[in-house]
Order: sequence, then C-alpha cells, then structure tokens
Amino acid sequence: MPSANSRNNRPAVILLSGGLDSTTCLAIARDQGYRCHALSVEYGQRHAAELTASRRVAQAFDVQEHRLARVDLGQFGGSALTDNGIAIPMEGPQPGVIPVTYVPARNTVMLSLALGWAEVLGAADIFIGVNAIDYSGYPDCRPEYIKAFEVMANLGTRAGVEGKRIHVHTPLIDLSKAEIISLGTRLGVDYGLTVSCYQADVSGRACGACDACRLRHAGFAEAGVSDPTPYAHPPV
Repeated sequence: MPSANSRNNRPAVILLSGGLDSTTCLAIARDQGYRCHALSVEYGQRHAAELTASRRVAQAFDVQEHRLARVDLGQFGGSALTDNGIAIPMEGPQPGVIPVTYVPARNTVMLSLALGWAEVLGAADIFIGVNAIDYSGYPDCRPEYIKAFEVMANLGTRAGVEGKRIHVHTPLIDLSKAEIISLGTRLGVDYGLTVSCYQADVSGRACGACDACRLRHAGFAEAGVSDPTPYAHPPV
C-alpha cells in the first residue's frame, strides 16, 4: 500500500501494539510519507495475541523494519493486564477512577524504547496511538504527559542537545473511537488484523465482554462500519 506523500521519506518509529489505535497510527504515518519502523513491546502482558497481531499488521503495511523489544513489567504486577491475580474488569470504566487495566509506567517505558531506537536510526519522529477521549482514565495518555515526555526527550538525548529536535506525534489524541475507525477505514486499514481485547484467546478471538471489546464494538457501530472482530461472545 503506497504512501500518499512520497515527498517526506523521513524515518519514524511507530509504537505498534497490534491493536486498533496503534494500527491506525501506523497508517497515518505511512500516509504522511514516513519510512515506518514499527516497534512492538513484550512487557509481560497476559496474552500474546496482540503481539501476533502486530506481526500481521507490520507485514501488511510492509514497514521498513519491525522490532520486538522485551521488558518484564509483569514482574512488578499491579495491573490486570500483567497480573493473573487481578481480574479483568467487565463493568465499564468509572468516571474519575484509574482502572486496574492501567499498567504502571507502561507508556513511559515504551516511549523510552522508541526514543532509543529513533536516535540510532537518526529519526526525529515517534508516533504513539494514545487517546485522551476514549482513554479509560490512563494518566499516560493525556496531552500534558506527552508534552512532558517530549521535553525530557530533547533534554536527555544527544540528538536533542545537538539541535535535532525529537517530536512525539499523537494523531489520535483528540479523536473518538468512531472517528479513529472512520479515518483508518479511509486509509485502507484492515481492522480484522488487529486485536484489542484484554483477554483474547490464543487464536486472537476477543472475549466480547471486557472494556476494550465494548469500546471497540461501539466505535464500529457509531462509525457505521462493519466490525470484523472475531468474538467468542459478541458484545450486546
């Protein structure tokens, strides 16, 4: 799938989880003409379905390179996504409450890994699919957090000190899930390749009951796009 803007041709690192948002983010970066280097992170998550999805997505987008970094946040626990002793919530997000699916420092760790690779590549651009609307209350998805990380990145790297400013792109940050799906559909994203479920089975089939499944399914409905997700039990 060729880029719509071949005049850019700058390298960029795109954090690719294998989910809906990060895949849309990759599509946007490609459409803007970047040479996309996709980075996925095995951080101790309870299932590997999303990492399998990231490989499918990277292959479909014919990225320059797809790397898998490993860091075991699961050794600390503290999140339903890394600790088998904490149940996946099924009741929906509570306003003003950070849910147990928040993984402590996850985006900070992932962005730091992306920053390191970007420096090696000579890339000044990092893309991450954070969202401040349908974001479940995660503190590391807010615009002020991203701005603070970008400041740190330019203070703490040779590239930043030598004047090659590093920019963290968040093209989805102000979009609803439906708007993200509509945009990705226009860019040719096959969402059937992606996995968003917090507890997908080994084949990538979504549970249909967790917060992520319900948010994803509602987004497709609101966007008027058929949901290609294989669900064990479709959301109601």
